[in-house]
Amino acid sequence: MSTYHINLEGDVLKVRFGTAAYGDQIVRDAAARLDELIESGEIKGGRLLKIDGPASLPVCYLIAHKVSHLYSAIAIFDPKIGRKGYKTFITAVSHTRAYKIGELIETDEPHKDKINPKVVICGPQQSGKSCLREALKQAISNIAGAPYPYVITACPDGEGAWFSEAAQRDLELAKRLKAEYKAKFTPEFAQKAAGWVRSANTPLNIIDVGGQITDENRVIMREATHAVILSGEKDKIPQWQEFCESLGLRIVAIIHSDIEAKNDVIESELPVLTGRVHYLVRGEDVSKREMVQALAKVLVGLGK
Repeated sequence: MSTYHINLEGDVLKVRFGTAAYGDQIVRDAAARLDELIESGEIKGGRLLKIDGPASLPVCYLIAHKVSHLYSAIAIFDPKIGRKGYKTFITAVSHTRAYKIGELIETDEPHKDKINPKVVICGPQQSGKSCLREALKQAISNIAGAPYPYVITACPDGEGAWFSEAAQRDLELAKRLKAEYKAKFTPEFAQKAAGWVRSANTPLNIIDVGGQITDENRVIMREATHAVILSGEKDKIPQWQEFCESLGLRIVAIIHSDIEAKNDVIESELPVLTGRVHYLVRGEDVSKREMVQALAKVLVGLGK
């Protein structure tokens, strides 16, 4: 199965992520698919190409390189602008006076206006939140038709979304870079991170926050819509429940992170997913764990 899907529907190039993979493999798969569409004559160029769907920055550059010379203009879908309820595209490439860079192209294609889930993964320090975050990205990406899980690292501990992939390749280098990037958790950072969460508008957003109940986390988390509580200490779960509830967050999962356990346990699925996930450690592929798979399905279901 491809790690990146590209299909032409009329004058719209529909793109989306497929199975989870490193960025280099995603770019290679996207290039192969574009070459296939061009060589078959399906992508043959023309007046205007509209592009709709999520893409990483390397894939954006690749698509531009492959098709920009074939079309007089290329426009990209932006869900934040335009006529309410319909898709609007922004002209990003133009070789013609017919379209100006930055010009909006409104369409009659319906765009469902809905609240996009912003799910915060919270709980005490050393519970495995960052490991769970990366495992969820992989698990969700393997669900057919699932939205791309956009991750916001809302804590200045130096461990961004890059860390897990880097650690699997070179753990010592990843640790050194993390130490260099680490900064203090200040009110200024909290306000900035809260702005990231507030403006997030992709179909599924996952927010990773610090492991303490603080005013800074309160500022950030109140911009979210849902919460997953992950704790290595069961007795600390109630205080995180109270914290999330005080912010008006809907708790969708309460999970005990047990590093000594040998298997996962799902205690309940509705109305809240509860149970245990085992051995969340860096360098391990935990995306296929029973609890991770169950949580991935819960998060995907929030947007339906």
